[in-house]
Amino acid sequence: MQHSVKNESLFSQGRTAACIGGIALISLLAFESIAVAAAMPAVATALGGLDFYAIAFGGTLATSVVGMTLGGEICDRYGAARSAWLGLAAFIAGLLAAGAASDIYMLVLGRLMQGLGSGLLGVAIYVGMSRAVPPALHPKLFAMFAGAWVVPALIGPGIAAGLVHIFGWRAVFLAVAALTPIAGALLLPALSRQEAPAGAAKPMRWPRLGWSLLAACGALALHGSSHLPQTQYMLPALAVGFAFAFFAARRLLPAGSLRAAEGLPSVVAMRGLIAAAFFASEAFIPLILTTRYHWSLGSAGLALTASALMWSLGSATQARLHREAARRRGLTLGFAAMAAGLSAALAAAALSLHAGWVVAGWAVTGLGIGLSFPMLSVLTMQLSRPDEQGSNASALQLSDALSSSIALALAGMLIHALARPAAPPDALPILAMSALLALVGAWVSPRAFPRGAAGQADGADLPVQHQH
Repeated sequence: MQHSVKNESLFSQGRTAACIGGIALISLLAFESIAVAAAMPAVATALGGLDFYAIAFGGTLATSVVGMTLGGEICDRYGAARSAWLGLAAFIAGLLAAGAASDIYMLVLGRLMQGLGSGLLGVAIYVGMSRAVPPALHPKLFAMFAGAWVVPALIGPGIAAGLVHIFGWRAVFLAVAALTPIAGALLLPALSRQEAPAGAAKPMRWPRLGWSLLAACGALALHGSSHLPQTQYMLPALAVGFAFAFFAARRLLPAGSLRAAEGLPSVVAMRGLIAAAFFASEAFIPLILTTRYHWSLGSAGLALTASALMWSLGSATQARLHREAARRRGLTLGFAAMAAGLSAALAAAALSLHAGWVVAGWAVTGLGIGLSFPMLSVLTMQLSRPDEQGSNASALQLSDALSSSIALALAGMLIHALARPAAPPDALPILAMSALLALVGAWVSPRAFPRGAAGQADGADLPVQHQH
């Protein structure tokens, strides 16, 4: 039975429409976050309001934190369909508001609504599809979700630039608004057929929304700190943002997450470590190639492409690992590969070796995150009771958002603090910080598998049904 389930296609047993819809929605969410970067210069020119440039990005992240928390609560009490409906409504309304904006205030409002919608929708897709697909197929499912994020990273900037050039900046928002209902119509019927999880009668935990607002303020302060002109202003903003994020995380993440306790807390902690290590460095690899090796921006982008392709390869590889012992080793290996790749890129740049070594190091980093990232999603669902899947999926994504915000803010402060007159920015300390975070992740990774299961690790497969 297990063997047949593991060899099933995701697109069988009546799951085709739901899988296509879920993957399409994730791709649209990813494309929108990438495309806005291409559209915003034209938006700022058309609507003015350069002062609001940062909040158009950071505000979306902040409201997505609230959406994630609310989505988790709704999924655990009313099912994923309701969170998906609300998320679709907010996301599409935000896209339409931004696409029709006559001034910068309406655009910012639209961006805030997009963030709320994406948070609600992201949790609903993860939880709803996890319930629709047998657990033995979760590695394949989350590998597909990883690909749905990676492909827009490869082709999104070019498509967005083309839309802006041919149709104007509004097309970036309106095109996604037109496609989102189609993808939603494919996914929603499958989610609507799901029964509410056991324990769904428990009341909503409204104080969590208050803590999510504090986390949102922390994310906004962290994002804004990197846009302040001088280091003496950045440090207070960074401190406030970190304090808000820390106290909110203590309330919103599973108990023990901040010390990577065994089981689910360590999984949530590792999601934060992996996001911080990768995304803090990703922004600076092109900078290293353009300033130290004098590559063009287009050529430097090849490093990101290589890493994205290796991410996909890593995700596909982990989907073929079924035994717990293999997945345990794969999780550690993924973090170790990230640390090795980042260290190789750092050493190559520091020693002025050929630029190809920097690209190769970053590609190995992509392979590492591809191995580990989907495994953390699989483990979260595997270690969650049905009535906790929403809040735990929310915690996983919240850990990602807050940790990457902190890491990017620290990176921005390091760049400013180490800046020298008439010298290019020095991004090497950021690679060193990221490599250290990846090493910590490799050290923590064995804690993701509770000791009680250790005796059967060598022979155990992923479960076909959740164990209660």
